[in-house]
Amino acid sequence: MAKIKIDSKLYDRAKKAAQSAGYSSLEEFITSIIEKEVAQIESPADDDELAAKQLRGLGYID
Repeated sequence: MAKIKIDSKLYDRAKKAAQSAGYSSLEEFITSIIEKEVAQIESPADDDELAAKQLRGLGYID
């Protein structure tokens, strides 16, 4: 398992956020956040295609 370093104030904030969001651990919370962000970065083409489809449906583009 890899380790990362984060600022202690951010660590405390993340730990509180994880608890209030109902995660079983800080690690589970951080993993969830990273997975969501990576998924967004990996699929920008899908977002562009969806936006274009919606704009076509509204008649803004051909």
